[in-house]
Amino acid sequence: MKARIEWKDGLTFEGSADSGFLQRMDADEGVGGGNRGTRPMEMIVLGLAGCTGMDVVSILKKKRQPVAALRVAVEAQRAAEHPKVITSAVIEYFITGGQVDRAAVLRAIELSAVKYCPAQAMLGKVFPIRLLYHLLGDDGVTVLESGEYFPATAKNPA
Repeated sequence: MKARIEWKDGLTFEGSADSGFLQRMDADEGVGGGNRGTRPMEMIVLGLAGCTGMDVVSILKKKRQPVAALRVAVEAQRAAEHPKVITSAVIEYFITGGQVDRAAVLRAIELSAVKYCPAQAMLGKVFPIRLLYHLLGDDGVTVLESGEYFPATAKNPA
């Protein structure tokens, strides 16, 4: 995998990787940026959410689960002092579909965590990651079940 970025002005950069899609990064105005793009550390968290989300929805579809919608939220905590690394994260999966099987959801989350998602596997070696799930009814609002899940086979320093 290769990536490149090009400085535009201020702290604005544009870059792309092998897929060729252009991404803009910038910093907050308070530190000299123009607030015209995603922050680099936000891209790491977005990559984690996208990686595991793609896994979970793909696995659930292969299991023929009636998933109407999937939302993945990641909240990452950062150190107060520079270099302000991520110190922990919580991944929350919101699965909509009143007939989606709980066991299938938990298995999909586990497979993403321990087998398929390289972002989660890599970052989980550096900081603890909690996994929460919410099974939502067909309306996407009614919570049928919520819980925390941690696969016993995951290598996580928590």
